[in-house]
Amino acid sequence: MPRYIAAVDQGTTSTRCILFDHSGRIAAVSQKEHQQIYPQPGWVEHDPLEIWQRTQEVCRQAVANAGARKGDIAAVGITNQRETTLVWDRRTGKPYYNAIVWQDTRTKSICDKLALDGGMDRFRGKVGLPVSTYFSGPKIRWILDNVPEARNAALSGDAVFGNIDTWEVWWLTGGPHGGAHVTDVTNASRTMLMNLETLDWDDEILAILGIPRSLLPRIVPSSDPQAWWATVADGPFGESIPVCGDLGDQQAALVGQTCFSPGEAKNTYGTGCFMLLNTGSEIVHSSSGLLTTLAYKLGELPAIYALEGSIAITGAVVQWLRDNLGLIQQSGDIELLARSVEDNGGIYFVPAFSGLFAPHWRSDARGVIVGLTRYINKGHIARAALEATAYQTREVLDAMERDSGVQLKILKVDGGMVVNNLLMQFQADILGVPVVRPVVAETTALGAAYAAGLAVGFWKNTDDLHLNWQVDRTWQPKMSPDQRQSLYRRWLKAVDRTLDWVE
Repeated sequence: MPRYIAAVDQGTTSTRCILFDHSGRIAAVSQKEHQQIYPQPGWVEHDPLEIWQRTQEVCRQAVANAGARKGDIAAVGITNQRETTLVWDRRTGKPYYNAIVWQDTRTKSICDKLALDGGMDRFRGKVGLPVSTYFSGPKIRWILDNVPEARNAALSGDAVFGNIDTWEVWWLTGGPHGGAHVTDVTNASRTMLMNLETLDWDDEILAILGIPRSLLPRIVPSSDPQAWWATVADGPFGESIPVCGDLGDQQAALVGQTCFSPGEAKNTYGTGCFMLLNTGSEIVHSSSGLLTTLAYKLGELPAIYALEGSIAITGAVVQWLRDNLGLIQQSGDIELLARSVEDNGGIYFVPAFSGLFAPHWRSDARGVIVGLTRYINKGHIARAALEATAYQTREVLDAMERDSGVQLKILKVDGGMVVNNLLMQFQADILGVPVVRPVVAETTALGAAYAAGLAVGFWKNTDDLHLNWQVDRTWQPKMSPDQRQSLYRRWLKAVDRTLDWVE
């Protein structure tokens, strides 16, 4: 009888494999970081072969850590950094170029040209997204324009594209020797190429961008009982196991938080910050700068949609303070440093390192720290950096409530930053609603496990998953409404200072 579901969580800075038991608890985990490559200002890349190597290592180690034997693992689910774009040779597995990361802004000129006819919302009616450097479609176009080998291979049919989920599944299931070239609806919805209604690639947009359909993977449900692909027997799991769950990381967290009813929302605090609101089977188009995206699709059931607010830089600010400025030795040190002062000392830190995402969508913005005086010390900078995450979340929540007409009652949170109690309390204060952290905070990997487990009957239905979800801690708002509005007003003033920096 299988004891575990394996989840491969391929994130922006690291790759993890986690084995979950039937109660949704972690049985074993292994994690390794990979290199961040910055060839030019605004460019961010990953080495896809390093990512695949890290994936093999953490999968083997997690299996060893759990003492798992053959037959113990029922299925594998994949979750991944979304929008990160890769084109490789289907015959050899060799990438034609490094993976272009979701944060990368090199495609601004491509996006500007696309927006000349119809503006930034040119394709929004079909794909739910603005024209932006964030998404995969313009990144594919850049690779085809700038890498002659990739362009020629695309024309001959030898090249294939994938977000990182597709790359992982392809290698896990055999790579050049019959690997499955697939992606799920959630990842496909982040390319700017998939029609939200048909759940298929849009031929008109493909023609405008000059992307051959033969380059693209087959789109499948997020949880697929009909999955015919499996890990190769000599692969990192040491046996043939169904790969039948696939979700973009933020949608995976929504599933892991069991937000299966319309109106339920979660916020994930990672490298960036991402709030998703379940809108059910209804496609809700945003007039407030949010994204309309796929939440998940379970087998033959109707697709479920979501509104999303994407914030580019949150946890990455902490890494920047650590690696670039040396203010802290470890990421976890930031809370103690921020607690060394009573407040932010009057400064605001807007980390628009790669422009502003939701609800502004301004690629011309760049980061600022405003309000500096001789009084300010590194504690104030640390505190302002944490508060920036909470303020940006407030902007997204305001937009979400305008679009959906739903007033949020609580915010479920997950991700690496939710261990920071100072941040979580300030988040509750600036939102004016309770913030709730579950017992299992690794909800991204858990969501991928749930998708795979539902497909093979490890869990019967979503009711089983609700039974697993338990509260670890709740933060109640303590700030007065007047103070909340005063602080937020100054934040919005600081945001204005970031705009029109890149000409």
